[in-house]
Amino acid sequence: MENIKSQVKILTEEKSVAAVVFNGKKYLLLKYGLGHWGFVKGHIEEGESNEETIMRELREETGIIEANIIKGFKARYDYYFKFQGEKIHKYVDCYLIKTNTKEVKLSYEHDDYIWLPLKEAIKRATFKNAKNILKKANSYQRTTLDKFLN
Repeated sequence: MENIKSQVKILTEEKSVAAVVFNGKKYLLLKYGLGHWGFVKGHIEEGESNEETIMRELREETGIIEANIIKGFKARYDYYFKFQGEKIHKYVDCYLIKTNTKEVKLSYEHDDYIWLPLKEAIKRATFKNAKNILKKANSYQRTTLDKFLN
């Protein structure tokens, strides 16, 4: 048993936060350098809360300053990837952010951006987990809006 344990490589775990950013009925997607379309996302720096991190990442990656986190929505997805030969398990907590800003000033991390209605955003998002989070965020918005209208 001891011999088997010494042969098993310990998996590294990481945590990041992401934002489903919307303006009216359109969602913001960013094109990453590797070619995939996804959300504003980043690592939590020491001493930061998740909320502070995602607002910083939003500012750094898009130039958007005027925005608000929609309270009550938080969704998590996870995935695996390899970095320098090491397998990493990443957990990402997603927040829903509303902005009235349409102009985006991309950081060096991204090649393009687009604001799309839900159906088109789901088609454009590269990964299944992003598509699912978009659906959850939209459902949450509709449910929350219905509460205020009734």
